[in-house]
Amino acid sequence: MLNRLKHHFLSFDWIIFSVVLLLSLFGLIEIYSIALGQENLSLLNLEKQTIAIILGIIALFVFSFVDFSFIRSFSNYIYGFGVFILILVLIFGKTVRGTTGWFEIFGFSLQPVEFVKVIAIIFLAKFFSNTAFKMRPLKSLLLSLLGIAVFVFLIILQPDFGPVVIIMGLWFCFLILNGFKKKYLLMIIIPFILISFFLWNFYFKEYQKGRILTLLNPGASSLSEGYNVSQALIAVGSGGLTGRGVGFGSQSQLKFLPEAQNDFIFSVIAEELGFLGATLVLFLFFVLFWRLLVVSRKINNDFAVFVILGAVVLIFIEMFINIGMNIGLVPVMGISLPFISYGGSATIANFILIGIIQNIIIKAKS
Repeated sequence: MLNRLKHHFLSFDWIIFSVVLLLSLFGLIEIYSIALGQENLSLLNLEKQTIAIILGIIALFVFSFVDFSFIRSFSNYIYGFGVFILILVLIFGKTVRGTTGWFEIFGFSLQPVEFVKVIAIIFLAKFFSNTAFKMRPLKSLLLSLLGIAVFVFLIILQPDFGPVVIIMGLWFCFLILNGFKKKYLLMIIIPFILISFFLWNFYFKEYQKGRILTLLNPGASSLSEGYNVSQALIAVGSGGLTGRGVGFGSQSQLKFLPEAQNDFIFSVIAEELGFLGATLVLFLFFVLFWRLLVVSRKINNDFAVFVILGAVVLIFIEMFINIGMNIGLVPVMGISLPFISYGGSATIANFILIGIIQNIIIKAKS
C-alpha cells in the first residue's frame, strides 16, 4: 500500500499542480485586496474562496486515484447526471440577476454549469475517441451536436450565455482536433448565423444587446452599458510597469470597478501589480498549457488525450474571454478567470479536471 502511494505521488505532475496552486494564490491575494476597500471590512469572500481551493485540492487528489478508464466507461451516466442537475437547478435553483443557475446549500452557492463544462469534455472525449465516428463523419457531427445542444438548451433557459459560448467553443474545437473536413465545418456556420439572427431579434434582452454593441465602441456608452469596460480599461492602463501595490488600486478600492473579484479581477491584477504582475499571470497560464500539451504527446489512449486537449481548450477559452473582457476585446459575458476569479464552483470543477488529468499521467507512467 505504501509503495503504491509512493509511486502515485512520484508519478504526479508537480509542475501542473504548482502552476494551478500559484494561480489560485494570485486570486486569493487580489480577493483580499478588494476586501480592504470595503467600508466594513469583511473577509467572508476570502474565506469562502480559501475553502473552495482547499476542497478543490482535496478533489484533485481524490480524482487522481480514480482510474480514467472508469470515467470513460461511465461517461453516459456522467452525461445524464449533467443533464439532471441542469434541469434540477431550473426547478429549485436560486435566481441571481435574472439567471436561475445556483443551488443555495448551507450558505454556499453551487453553480452546476461549471461542473457541466467538465462533463462536456468527458462526453466529447468519449464520443470522438470512438472509432465509429470516422466511418460516418456527418452522422457523428450531428449526434455530437445533439448531445451538446441538450446542455446548451438547458443553460439558455436559465438564461446564461457565457457558458453556452464556452461549451459550443469546446465542441467546435473538438471538431477541428478531429480533422473534420471544411465542408462539414461550413455546414455549421450557416445554421449558427441563422440562430444568432433569431436570438438577436427575438430572445436577447436589451442589456445583452448593449454588451455586444459596447464592444464596438465602449467609450460611447461609458456611463451605461460600457461603464464596466471603461473602468476596466482605466484600471489596466493605470497600473504601469510595477503597479500601484496590493490594496492601493484606486479603481478597485474606490469601487469604480464592478465585479472586481469575478469578471474583472485581471484588471485589478494589472492595476495593483502592473504589467509585470499581469505578465507573470499570463506566463503561468502558458506554462500550464505547455505542460499539458507535452504530457498529451506521451499518452497512447485517445480518450485520455482528448480529455487533456479539452482541458487546454476550456481553460484557454475562459482565459482569453475573461482577459478580452478586461481590455475591451470581447463582450462582457460573465466568464471567470480560471483558478483566479472568485467562485467556488468554478474553482472546484477546475481542480477536478486537473485531478482527472493527473490520473491519466500517473497511469501512463505505470
